[in-house]
Amino acid sequence: MTLTTRDHAMRMLGVRLRAAGLSTPELDARLLVQGVTGASDIEMLREPGTRMSDEEEARLAVFERRRLAGEPVSRILGMREFWGLSFAVTTATLDPRPDSETLVEAALALLRETVEPRILDLGTGTGCLLLSLLYERADAQGTGIDISDEALAVAASNAARLDLSARVSFRRGNWTDGIGGRFDLVISNPPYIRRGDIEALEREVREHDPRIALDGGEDGLDAYRALAAAIPDVLTQTGHAVIELGEGQGEAGRGLFQMARN
Repeated sequence: MTLTTRDHAMRMLGVRLRAAGLSTPELDARLLVQGVTGASDIEMLREPGTRMSDEEEARLAVFERRRLAGEPVSRILGMREFWGLSFAVTTATLDPRPDSETLVEAALALLRETVEPRILDLGTGTGCLLLSLLYERADAQGTGIDISDEALAVAASNAARLDLSARVSFRRGNWTDGIGGRFDLVISNPPYIRRGDIEALEREVREHDPRIALDGGEDGLDAYRALAAAIPDVLTQTGHAVIELGEGQGEAGRGLFQMARN
């Protein structure tokens, strides 16, 4: 029987992850220990001396090897927190980033005066953007589009977990192709990495995020060209589009959408 406590396991794992040069070793260690023990934040604080079982220690050792090999914690655990909600992630989906929460903030502000808004999420992935908006707006309805059947299955499971299935539908498609009706808001975090830059991305991204969710073409703007051409046909007259842009792409991205409006 093991004598290792949760607290001791967390501290020692943090030391090893730091020695390996990982950027958030203590946070990673806590999340991994919680992942194998099921302990909440409160339990980790109140019950630091709780002993781990042999099975939990064995699972933690596997998790440690995977993290040291460059696999993100969210993919090891199969879950990522976004907008204070838990989303399943798989190899078929982009790992939601905290920076993308700014899209949710902007969208909520734009929809403040809109009653019963209809929301379209293009390239939905885990569904994190659309489902976060539906969670905040109980009067909203949403549609999520993705080219990957596997990603759509993940998004649907996340909707069910958050009890949002009744107000959302997901279907396979290429951007707005085949979409009927108009929407008060279109939101999207499209692929925008220049193809030649993908190999220079952090290991956690280039080896674990699906390339289709990263590759924006030779100049990184392919998805923006498609969206700029398609979105005006699915927006209401007073509708808005909230699109994530890559670093340094603001001027070029705005130019494409401005051209589409003229």
